[in-house]
Amino acid sequence: QVQLVESGGGLVQAGGSLRLSCGSSVRTFSSYDMGWFRHAPGKEREFVATISRSGGYTYYADSVKGRFTISRDNAKNTVYLQMNSLTPEDTAVYYCAARIHSGAYYVTTSYDYWGQGTQVTVSS
Repeated sequence: QVQLVESGGGLVQAGGSLRLSCGSSVRTFSSYDMGWFRHAPGKEREFVATISRSGGYTYYADSVKGRFTISRDNAKNTVYLQMNSLTPEDTAVYYCAARIHSGAYYVTTSYDYWGQGTQVTVSS
């Protein structure tokens, strides 16, 4: 069982920045591709970004491309999401997720483990 714990959410003004972290105690953290998803009220959970096991590949949703950066530190068993130029449309609960099998990286069902989520609220 892989446990994921997100942190770093909060309230920020539009145009501001936040850095989310997601840590895990699993010894094989580097065996997992990691992803960030978000869930806004009244909407479905949507893909934000993903990073490959070694960190060599990253993919982003069009809505965050150029503003968000995903990274990971396998020595610390942690994945990050740096969010810049935030807008009220970025308000959501952000979840990190881990997957070990192949599949579409932007689909929630491709991920095996999920964190509990962290709230990000962007005020206008």
